[in-house]
Amino acid sequence: MKQGSYTQALEWLKTNPSFDELCARYPQDWAAVQQDVSAIIGRGVAAELKAYLERLSAPVAPLKPSHTKQHSGQAAEAALSQFVRSRMAHEAVKKLCLSTLAADTGVTKGKLRFNLFNGYVAQKLLFASGLERKPVSLFWFRLLWPLVWQKKRLMPLVQPKGIYCFYSRELIEALAEMIGSRSCLEIGAGDGTLSRFLKTRGVPITATDNHSWNNAVAYSDEVIKLDAREALGSYAPEVVICSWPPSQNDFERQVFNTPGVQLYIVIGSRHQFAFGNWGDYRKQSSFDLEEDKKLGALALPPELESAVYVFRRKPDAV
Repeated sequence: MKQGSYTQALEWLKTNPSFDELCARYPQDWAAVQQDVSAIIGRGVAAELKAYLERLSAPVAPLKPSHTKQHSGQAAEAALSQFVRSRMAHEAVKKLCLSTLAADTGVTKGKLRFNLFNGYVAQKLLFASGLERKPVSLFWFRLLWPLVWQKKRLMPLVQPKGIYCFYSRELIEALAEMIGSRSCLEIGAGDGTLSRFLKTRGVPITATDNHSWNNAVAYSDEVIKLDAREALGSYAPEVVICSWPPSQNDFERQVFNTPGVQLYIVIGSRHQFAFGNWGDYRKQSSFDLEEDKKLGALALPPELESAVYVFRRKPDAV
């Protein structure tokens, strides 16, 4: 591969192309990923799928000094192919999980939707109007959610709009208490819902996002268009929060490398392949990581198996 084409490919990938665009540009890689994932799913071993995703996400071994320029070009091409396949595999698994949820609803033809009763209850519990989320009353949720028998339809309906979970009032209050008066930055904020809720509790928070999901997310004017690196450099926050960061993203590592960050809160899933960059989580050595199960139980709906992970800077890493 020529260096020029390699550089162009990297620049194109930085634009965060859609899954379909990625597959169209690299059909051979997509064919290989399809074959691998299909074989693993056919064997039905969940641990094998996790190992496959981790293997694709592992860094490529560096070249030895004796390697020729030709070998260097081959290594660059192999690294690019592995990166592309990793993106494809993670997106394919995410789509597979979503389609499995949709299939579990029993709807195989036509448009997936709630019936009148289930839709009414879900709307009243979770939304202020339209698809604008509201802080959910845990009391009313626990009382009424069991009456909804089409629960499995919720996430397949809202995820295409960039909604990956719902926040209870109790979760917002607990997060606000944890953050306190410290300066806070939300990265990958999407439509800005989480920051909006935290602001009502007095948290000095700024919502940022690179606005790469314009085709799906209705970005609020309150969500500043900045990627994570720019946002962290501009705002120098003491606390950073991110809700459902994309799997194998390349921006969370900037949090760990930013001086002054004392606390990083991640809302995600109990299933590590579904979100975040666990390779970077494990590599960093400046923060202690713990799963806060009490907070995780306050993210809704429970069928989503959400989890909250808290990174606290070590005293000797200040």
